[in-house]
Amino acid sequence: MKIHYLKTPVKDNILERLRAGDIVYLSGDIFTARDMAHKLTCNLIKSGKKLPFNIKGEIVYYCGPAPGIKEGSVGSCGPTTSSRMDKYTPLLLKKGVKAMIGKGIRSDEVIESIVKNKAVYFAAPAGLGALLSKCIRKSEVLAFGELGPEAVYRFYIEDMPLIVAVDSKGKCIYKA
Repeated sequence: MKIHYLKTPVKDNILERLRAGDIVYLSGDIFTARDMAHKLTCNLIKSGKKLPFNIKGEIVYYCGPAPGIKEGSVGSCGPTTSSRMDKYTPLLLKKGVKAMIGKGIRSDEVIESIVKNKAVYFAAPAGLGALLSKCIRKSEVLAFGELGPEAVYRFYIEDMPLIVAVDSKGKCIYKA
């Protein structure tokens, strides 16, 4: 196990060096998206329409932040169960998403897509949404604002603690 301090955008050669079980402290811009935002994004891609944000090279955090006290801040912001996004993930990886942050195991199809696209899946510590929100320095809605907390947000984060759950070679901390 190694400890890495990474800043977005993360280059492919850096992602390829990460191994399942490594600890990562991530800083920089990431996006958020949950079930409905994934569905709407994939529907736009499938219909050939332009996305309201660029996903190429990005990291998506599976969460729906609670409202913050002041403008641009968020409240508790823990990871949601990643398997709910599995049906959308291969398409998003094919279109350029480089990493995802969530909790729990991924399907074999998603793991195969992670390997094919040289991506990474990070696990965020579950049950620590209030603590994780302290890593978020700035927040703005990028798309689908009508979804409220499930809209696509851009977060600027500093030193968010993560574990490499599935590396670009397909090794998974959830499987022996």
